[in-house]
Amino acid sequence: MSGQLPACIRTPLIITLLTLLALFSAGTQAQSLSDQTISSFIDSLKAAERLGSEFEDLGDEMDSPNDGSMPDFSSMLSDSLSELEGHQAYGQLEDLVQDHGFSNLEEWASTGDRIIQAWMAIEMEQQNPAARQEMNAAMAEIENSPHMTAEQKAQMRAMMQSAMGAMETASNAPPADVEAVRPHVEALREAGNY
Repeated sequence: MSGQLPACIRTPLIITLLTLLALFSAGTQAQSLSDQTISSFIDSLKAAERLGSEFEDLGDEMDSPNDGSMPDFSSMLSDSLSELEGHQAYGQLEDLVQDHGFSNLEEWASTGDRIIQAWMAIEMEQQNPAARQEMNAAMAEIENSPHMTAEQKAQMRAMMQSAMGAMETASNAPPADVEAVRPHVEALREAGNY
């Protein structure tokens, strides 16, 4: 007998495995952002701001050099967690987010990433719908400028591409997240000191 299962067993097994995979995938997809979750996140930001004075040195440690690149709004908080690990602030921040209904910092950060990405999409939409065309025009102006060296053009090109990439990331926010966050924009601005 070869190593294969008979077709009468193999087909139902494959169907069962595919069904389980579909159910598992549906269960692991991101849950919708509720008003309560967004409000809890905003409240946690305000509470974390009050902790900031205790950890002023942390801001200096975590500040990345200003290389002209824009943050990735889809993973901004999640990316910064690794820099925070091992610092005294990590435990205090975890306690704080748990007090606001999040199970741990990872859940808080991934939820915050979604909220921030949707918020940035709304800000871009409200600030200037023609921003992409303006950036493309600015890029063409840089390329055609006789007053800039090749090095300056390369620097400006990198900064513009970074900004365009950040815009693209923000514009890829799920529409359901954008609509959930829209009523909270003013509160987010206040929490972010905008």
